[in-house]
Amino acid sequence: MKKDLKAFTYGELKKEAEKLGLPPFRAEQIFIWLHRYGVTSFDEMTNISKDLRSVLSVRYYISSCVTEQKFVSKKDETVKYLFKLHDNEYVETVVMKYRYGYSVCVSSQVGCKMGCTFCASTLAGFKRNLTAGEIESQIHTAQSDLGIRISNIVLMGIGEPLDNFNSVVDFIYNVNSENGLNISMRNISLSTCGIVPKIKELMKLSLPITLSVSLHAPNDGVRGKIMPVNGKWGVDEILSVCREYSEKTGRRISFEYTLIKGVNDGEAYAEELSERLKNMLCHVNLIPVNDVRERKNVKTDKENIYKFSEILKSHGINATIRRTLGSDINASCGQLRRKRNEVGQ
Repeated sequence: MKKDLKAFTYGELKKEAEKLGLPPFRAEQIFIWLHRYGVTSFDEMTNISKDLRSVLSVRYYISSCVTEQKFVSKKDETVKYLFKLHDNEYVETVVMKYRYGYSVCVSSQVGCKMGCTFCASTLAGFKRNLTAGEIESQIHTAQSDLGIRISNIVLMGIGEPLDNFNSVVDFIYNVNSENGLNISMRNISLSTCGIVPKIKELMKLSLPITLSVSLHAPNDGVRGKIMPVNGKWGVDEILSVCREYSEKTGRRISFEYTLIKGVNDGEAYAEELSERLKNMLCHVNLIPVNDVRERKNVKTDKENIYKFSEILKSHGINATIRRTLGSDINASCGQLRRKRNEVGQ
C-alpha cells in the first residue's frame, strides 16, 4: 500500500531516502518540493531524475485536495472551501482576512466523534483521520487559488485535533519548517474539546503554539448536556491540566465559550466562570452560537454577550467577543460536508 509522502516529517523523510540508497540532500529537495511549493505530482520535481521520480511514484503518493465548492463572503472577503480528497471524502477549510494578513482554519478529520450539540461537524458522522499531508494540502490549495500567503493557522475546522494527535503534531512541524511554509509556531492555534491525556502529551513537547480549549460552561451540570466528552473529562480535570499546561509552557490558554440563550449565558455563569479561572494565565473568547438548523440553538442577545464579557473583565479575566466572519456564507465548519453527503446519498 502506498504511503503519503507529504505526511512524513523531514527526519522521517531522510530515513525513507536512506532506505532507497539516496544521499541526504535528496530528502531535502523532495521535502522542499512537497512543503514549500506544494506540488501534487512527482513530475513537478524538475531537479530530480525521471528514474527516481518513477521509483517514488511506485512507493508513495502525494496527498492533495480539489476544490468541490467555494464561497466568498460579500461582507468581509472570508472564503470557505469544500475540498474533495482522494477517496471522495470531504473536508472544509476557511480563509479569513485580517489586518495582519491571512489566517486559515483547517480540518484535521473527516467528520468528528465528539458530538457537541452546538456544532455541525459531527452531524454527517466520523469517517477517518486526515494525514499530516492532507491537513497541509488545504493550505497549499487555498493559497494557490487565492494567490496569497497564509501566515496564521487555526486547527479548528472539522474534527478534534487531539483525536488525531500524531498527524497533527507532524503537520505542525512540517508547516513550521524553514524548508516548508515557514509559519511560526506562535502563529498556530490548536482547539480541543478537552482530551486531557493528549493535552498532557502535547505539554511534554513544549511547542510554542496557542492551546484553545472548548469550555462552554463553568460546571459539569451544564457542560455535560452540551458536550458528551465532559462525561470522560470533567471541568475540574480540564481546568487542572490547563493550569499545569500554562505554568509549564508559559503560554496563555484560550478558552472558547459559545453562548447559547437560556443554556449557559446567565450572569451567574459568568460569575462562576470568573471564580473558576481566577489567577490563571488565560483568555476567554466569547462566541455567539452558530445557526445550525438541526441543533435548534438560539443566539444570546448582544446585550447579554456584552454583559457576560464585562462581568469576566470586572474579575480580572481577559475576555473578547469573537468577530463573526463569513456570516453570509455559513463559514462555520461542518455544514457544507453534511449537505454534500446528503446530495450524494
